Parts: sequence; C-alpha cells; structure tokens
Amino acid sequence: MAKKESIYSKDVILVMAASFFFMFSTMFVNPLINGYAKDLGASSAFAGFIVGIMSIAAMFLRPVAGNLTDKFSKYKLSFIGGVLILIGILGYIFTPSSGWLLLFRLINGTGYVLCTVCMTTWLAFLVPRQRVGEAMGFYGLMNALAMALAPAIAINIYQKIGYREALIASAIAAFLMIVSIQFVGNHAQPNQKLQEVKHTHFKIIQWNVLPVAILTTLFALPYFTTQADIVAYVEQKHIDVAVGMYFMIYAVVLLVIRIGLKRFFDTVRFGVWFWISTVSTAFYILMLAFMTNNWMMALAAAGMAMGYGIIYSVLQSTALLLAPISEQGLASSTFYLGLDIGMALGPILSGFIDSILPIQYFYPVELILIPLVIIVYVIYKKRLNAAIDNH
Repeated sequence: MAKKESIYSKDVILVMAASFFFMFSTMFVNPLINGYAKDLGASSAFAGFIVGIMSIAAMFLRPVAGNLTDKFSKYKLSFIGGVLILIGILGYIFTPSSGWLLLFRLINGTGYVLCTVCMTTWLAFLVPRQRVGEAMGFYGLMNALAMALAPAIAINIYQKIGYREALIASAIAAFLMIVSIQFVGNHAQPNQKLQEVKHTHFKIIQWNVLPVAILTTLFALPYFTTQADIVAYVEQKHIDVAVGMYFMIYAVVLLVIRIGLKRFFDTVRFGVWFWISTVSTAFYILMLAFMTNNWMMALAAAGMAMGYGIIYSVLQSTALLLAPISEQGLASSTFYLGLDIGMALGPILSGFIDSILPIQYFYPVELILIPLVIIVYVIYKKRLNAAIDNH
C-alpha cells in the first residue's frame, strides 16, 4: 500500500496546484475578454479576433513548445510560461486601448501553450510510467475544476467591480503558479544521451499520437460548442433552466468519477473508456437537444462528465504512453494540438450551424461526430489498446 501512496509526493502536489493556478488564470480571462475589448473601443469583429487569436497562435506554437520541452528543464520552461501569462494579464489590466490588448493576448497565449505542454510532461516525469493514467486523471481534474470555477467567478466579480479590477484575480492566480513551482525539487531535466540519439531535427507532431489528436478534436467539438453557446442556446429556445449551474454540476460529477475510478485508469484498456465516453457523449448531446427542465440539464452535465471528462484524461495519458520517453513533450503538444483545433473550430462551426438551421437542430447535427469517432477508433484500435499493455 505504501507504494500506492507514493504517487502523491510533494513535487506532484505542487505541480498539480501550479496547473490549477495557471489554468484558472487563463480561463478567468476568457469570458471577459470580448466585453472588455468592446469596452476599450474595439468593434465586434476586432473583439472576436482578439478572443480567437490565442487559439490560432496556440496551434502554431504547440510543436515549438513540444520540441523545447524535450530539450530543456520542465521547471525552466514552466517558469517562463508563468511569467509570460502574468505579463499578459498585467498588460490587460493597464492597457490604454484594444490594440494593445491584442499584443498582450498573444503574450498570454504563448505562456499558456508553454505551461500546458510543460506541466503535463513534468507531471508524467514525476510518477512511475505505469501510474501515468492516474496522474493524468487528477491533472485533468485540476484543469476541469479551474475551467468550471474560473468563468463563473469571473462573471460574478466583473459585474460588481468592473473588468480591470476583476482581472487582478487572474494576475494573482498566475503569480501563485510561479510561486508554487519554486518549491518543486525535481526540475525534470531531459536525458542528454537520449536527446543526442533521438533529437536531431525539429518535429511538428509525434506520429504515434496522431489518432489521439484526431479523437481529442472530435470529442472536444461538442464540449467547446456547449461552453461557448449554451447560454445563448437556452435563451433562443426560451428554456427555463439554471444554466449558470451547468459547468458546476459537470465539475462535481467529474470530481466523483475521477476519485472513484482513479485506480482503473492505468489498468483498463483504452477501448473500454472509449465506448463509455462515446455512449455518454451521444447521451449528453441528446439531453441538450431535448432539454426542457433542470433535471435534463443536470443529466446532460453528468453525461458530459462521463463523456468528455473521462476521455480527456484517457487520451492525454495514452498520448504519453504511445510516445518514447525522449519525445514526451512532443506527444503532449500533439495531444494539445488536437484540443486547440476542437477549441477553435467548435464555436466557429456552431455559429455556422446556428445561422443556417433552426435552433432545434443545433445539437442533433452534432450526432454526426459519433460515427466519426467510431471510424477513427476502429482504424487505430490495435495501437490505442496496446498503450496500456506495453507499460
């Protein structure tokens, strides 16, 4: 039993705490940046561009971050990432105009990309290879809690004290992330001998991880569509539900699932999680499509936790297990590239669907994703299931 406890060392807890703080900091800003840009005089089109530039930049920066992570200390890169996030947010607070906001959004985005890739790889470095699934489960939980809490707190605070003052909370979270990593003893220096053998040139993606990236995009699309549009969807359909509670219910259910299933993430093969998540995804899309009351909304949120919430961590750990030790950073960046595409495309596609189809078709159209994920899984089934077997 003592060996089971050892995964949660001081270093692991500090890296998880740091990951919560940087994700909270970034997700706190997301629901405010559009309105803040307009408040500073930006047109609707330019405000939208400021919001989207972070995801677009992230797609190009991921491979760079992945290659850097495999060559340098995870501490050093996480520290640089944290400082860039802090500079970006302080820039938001003191910016005189929306034009400067675009520059600081890019600085914030660069730091965010570095931190996401580095923190995942750093955590995987700190735990035994055969316990990566459990570690990623809790890492994903930290991210999910930050993603659920930060936007809710941000919206409540800014309505009372204004945009600039509210953003101070985001800056404090970024500062706490920088402080947290100062106390991590193992800086995760890469193995120089492996680097000399393996890393002779720049790689854009880790090819073994490509099916994981594709599945990540497909599962992320309905999640980010819901994150961006659920409030507008409820308004357009005139449904009387407490929509502000949706992502809080999601986070609570996810917390229960992650704690309840933690010992299975490293022993149960990919296929089992895949089918649970695929069925749950179809379920929550249907629940949202036919939602008329709070119970249906709660069931949809629980279904999303069972669907996207589980598969997110499983895909993340599978990405790391499919890649060699010397390319863990590249594997992580390939996973996140899939996530970036889903994050950027989800709201774009949903806007397109909303403009050409009646609102009652908004969610049923997304069911087309279900056969697509099954096709990808069937093609790469052997490789994905072998990730657990080989470690």
